[in-house]
Amino acid sequence: MADIVIVGAGPQALTLSCLLLQKRPRLHRRLRIVDPSGRWLSRWQRQMERYEIPWLRSPSPHHPHPNPNALRNFAHRQQRSRQLEGPYGLPHTDLFAQFCRQVIAEYQLSEGVQAAHVERIRLPQVGTGPMELALSDGTTMTAGRLVLATGSGTPQMPSWVGEIAGNHPPEALKHSDRIHLPSLHPLQGQRILIVGGGLTSAHLALGALRRGALVHLLCRRTLKHRPFDADPGWLGPKYLKAFRAEPCMQRRHQQVLEARDGGSVTPETAAQLRQAQRAGALQLHEHCEVRSARWCSDQWSVLCTDGHGLEADRIWLATGHRQGVSQHPLLRQLQEQRPIDLVNDWPVLKTDLSWPGSTVHVMGGLTALQIGPAARNLFGGREAALRICRAVIKQ
Repeated sequence: MADIVIVGAGPQALTLSCLLLQKRPRLHRRLRIVDPSGRWLSRWQRQMERYEIPWLRSPSPHHPHPNPNALRNFAHRQQRSRQLEGPYGLPHTDLFAQFCRQVIAEYQLSEGVQAAHVERIRLPQVGTGPMELALSDGTTMTAGRLVLATGSGTPQMPSWVGEIAGNHPPEALKHSDRIHLPSLHPLQGQRILIVGGGLTSAHLALGALRRGALVHLLCRRTLKHRPFDADPGWLGPKYLKAFRAEPCMQRRHQQVLEARDGGSVTPETAAQLRQAQRAGALQLHEHCEVRSARWCSDQWSVLCTDGHGLEADRIWLATGHRQGVSQHPLLRQLQEQRPIDLVNDWPVLKTDLSWPGSTVHVMGGLTALQIGPAARNLFGGREAALRICRAVIKQ
């Protein structure tokens, strides 16, 4: 039996693994990591490559190593301190990736990821004893404690997509999850309509512009720019003290939504978009949404909510993901076996991020009612790891 099984091998799972091994080195033999890729940070790496993201949006102290200064120290030793951008030291993507490889080696985790995904969780009939996990490779394992650190939900598709009549080529309409900028052929002169006002839409727009496309960027509100997903006050006690003191989960849910405020782009990215707009390669349509779209022979004919029409060769949807218990197969199983309170499909977890009545913990965006608006980021991963680690050490 494994003492702890972590499902997922992303930055948050790595953060927890390192912290556990720092506190309890003996857990190395009893810690199992399960991820379909069989490798650490595979999905994260693909995302960075897919959107050609030059640097992260998290300050340099936020990373998987238990020592907050470890990334800065690494950059200094490698004589790469200039790859920590601006006053917050935002790390370049390749610097962060190399640093994480060193962290994985330091904690002897290189060979620690089992290439499979968990298909079924069977909780004990009573109490909080060992649970049984069925894996995609046909094996089963028992776990004393389980941590779910997977994914960001299912793609959010606008309602008008389901109303499109007839057929269109697959490449003519894609959600951002299915776009891989480096593999695209040159887009010289192609008209690409990008729907969304967050950082993903900006990366897609810049990638298309670099390949010679003419871009229409549709945002349902004013394109906002700020350094982080939410105000920096949410990365410390300034706002979190009152948030944690709030007993009403509905009010916490509202605070998270207001803090995230529907997505934004970084100031540097906004400047690049404005430059492309001045050059005439980008048209920015703010306070505008798609009302309907028709595929007409070899192009899209799009009607917008403000009454004007657009024509495009491709539509890219940077419309985010639906997050919730109902969107996560393993969480749905938990809800069937141990029903708990939900707030707009978000789970009301215990303080240690465990699913009430079980020894299953959750990491990532769905811990927002406990961690706050930055739950899905590296800051949230560190906070979640500290809470789960305390629960493990107490047992």
